[in-house]
Amino acid sequence: MTEREPVPWAQLAADDATVARYSERVYRRAPDACWWWLGAISDTGHGKFRAGARAAGTSRVVSAHVLGWIVEHGVDTLGAGLVVRHRCDEGACQNPTHWVAGARADNIADYYARRGRLGGPLADVRGAAGRAVAVRDAILAALPGGPEAVEAAIAVALAAGHPSGAQQDPLW
Repeated sequence: MTEREPVPWAQLAADDATVARYSERVYRRAPDACWWWLGAISDTGHGKFRAGARAAGTSRVVSAHVLGWIVEHGVDTLGAGLVVRHRCDEGACQNPTHWVAGARADNIADYYARRGRLGGPLADVRGAAGRAVAVRDAILAALPGGPEAVEAAIAVALAAGHPSGAQQDPLW
C-alpha cells in the first residue's frame, strides 16, 4: 500500500497484535486522569504508533489517539470531517473518556479559546510536544519506583512547563 491509500482503520482495530502493542504503550491511571502515551510523540504532541503488519499490507504510522478511539468506539463513529478532540487538551492523552469526536473547526476553536489559560496544557512554555515528551520521559524513569513515584514525576514534569507556578483546574 502506498502512503496515499486510506488507512485501513477497521483492519488495524481488529488486529489483536496491534491492539496489544498499542495498549502496552499507554500508562493508565485513575479513570478521570489522563492516561499518558509512552511511545513516539509527534511535533504536535500526539502519540505516534506503527500499527498493522507489513506482511498483511496494513503497516502504517498513525496517531495513537485515533487508533484508540476506533478500538474503543468503532470505525463508523468517525465520519467524514470528524476528528478526535481532547477535552483535557493533552495531545498525548489516551483516556477514552477524555475524547470526543467533532469537527476540525471546533477543535481549532477550542485551541484558540483555551490556549491562554494559565497553567493549562496549551499554555505550557515547552509546547505540546515538549510537554508530552517531558511527561513520557518522567513516567519511564519513575516506573521502577511504583505508582506513587510515577504520580510525583508526572506532577513535577507538568509543573516544569509553567514557571509561574500557575495550575489549571480540571475542565470537567
